[in-house]
Amino acid sequence: MKFLIQVVNNASVDIDGETVGKIDRGLLIFIGVCGSDSEEIADKMIRKTVNLRIFEDENGKTNLSIGDIKGSMLVVSQFTLYADCRKGNRPSFFKSGDPDHANKLYEYVLKELRSTYGIHTECGVFGADMKVSLVNDGPFTVMLDSDEIFGN
Repeated sequence: MKFLIQVVNNASVDIDGETVGKIDRGLLIFIGVCGSDSEEIADKMIRKTVNLRIFEDENGKTNLSIGDIKGSMLVVSQFTLYADCRKGNRPSFFKSGDPDHANKLYEYVLKELRSTYGIHTECGVFGADMKVSLVNDGPFTVMLDSDEIFGN
């Protein structure tokens, strides 16, 4: 599982010209799921994400988490995080999870962020053609890869 996390001043996602998710200060998270991912891996990724101290405190140090600043999250599914560009010039996506499996875990992540962690969480629509707008803060971008972090 991969989470591409960006600290934003605001972000939104539109589908067919209609805004379906919008946040102010917080995190924009693109989520990629592979076939071997599970709810257990998702739980570890969620826990790591909500505890990341990537917001500045009053001294300008990255010392605060999303909960500390009472920020929001905009979560968007993105299978292209598993693009394999080693051969040729056209990315291959064979490592991406099948859509049913990926959607199940995407929905699980949303549910956990909202219910277990109480974080205001907006989202895109799984599998839709979305237009994502954002204003980066920093920019500050972090890639969490469950294989690298947890050895899954």
